[in-house]
Amino acid sequence: MLSPSTASLLDVDVRPEKPPVVRVDAVADPATWVSEHRDVLRGVVDEYGSALVRGLGLRDVAAVGVVFHRLAGELMTEREAFAAREDYGDGVYSSATWPSNQPMCMHHELSYRLEFPGLLLFACLTAPTSGGATGVSDSQDVLDALPTDLVERFEREGWMLTRSYNDEIGASVADAFGTDDRAAVEDYCRANGIDFAWQPDGALRTRQRRSAVVRHPVTGRRCWCNQIAFLNEWTLDPEVREYLVEVYGADGLPFNTRFGGGDPIGKDVVDTLNTVYEEHTAREPWQPGDVMLVDNIRTAHSREPFEGPRDVLVGMAEPVRTTRLDKL
Repeated sequence: MLSPSTASLLDVDVRPEKPPVVRVDAVADPATWVSEHRDVLRGVVDEYGSALVRGLGLRDVAAVGVVFHRLAGELMTEREAFAAREDYGDGVYSSATWPSNQPMCMHHELSYRLEFPGLLLFACLTAPTSGGATGVSDSQDVLDALPTDLVERFEREGWMLTRSYNDEIGASVADAFGTDDRAAVEDYCRANGIDFAWQPDGALRTRQRRSAVVRHPVTGRRCWCNQIAFLNEWTLDPEVREYLVEVYGADGLPFNTRFGGGDPIGKDVVDTLNTVYEEHTAREPWQPGDVMLVDNIRTAHSREPFEGPRDVLVGMAEPVRTTRLDKL
């Protein structure tokens, strides 16, 4: 828990079904303010898993970049992206490209990588007219609420991500690996426990097996930390899934997930995961200038459908490394 003396340094609004909101009076220099309050803000994240800072008044990419670096230090370069982003440089990115009328269900960013961010930072420059909240969900609570037999199977087998890269849907090879040079892509895959195969038409297909339950590096607690539901075919809108299967075939979907042993994951399993996530979701609509910090192991996040323009920037930091599960 935050000590009374630490908690009194910030106005933290904690309510059911909402992330903790830290309210800030108007400040002349947001970067200086976050520098002075960084440890206290990080204490809020340690306590609750996330923190939404409201009142900093950020209005442009440059200011967001400075604040991100003051809060987290060095930012990560994204690799293995599932969807394209705009790269603003120095570790600051746009939100992933995704249809505004489709939700992005709960997931832990890049948790299919061997090394993925332990901390996420979001900043809202333009809030949508409706919807578009970045929901959060405590992965320890989700783990406790899931059926025991399902958790035990995923702990035994892990989970598998399959990808078929193309230039139409999702991230291209160049988007994901930072290069389209075959030798460089193959070297990356070998170094990161990714099974790969080039298709006759030149397209790349990959498989990688990862842990579904991860121990938090600080607390040691078991966390349901993966992207099993989000990247599964049954989370897609039914019409979108039908179209993709028709165009690419059931085995050629841009991305899909399986049990770690290779068995398909049924719709019933995905529905169970998404139902439990929804039962444990906290959400707060974005306001321009907001900043959110998310512990990417303890806390899953989502993006709701929205209307109107939405400009939310993203930074990733504090990489953590998981155990290799190379056998496919």
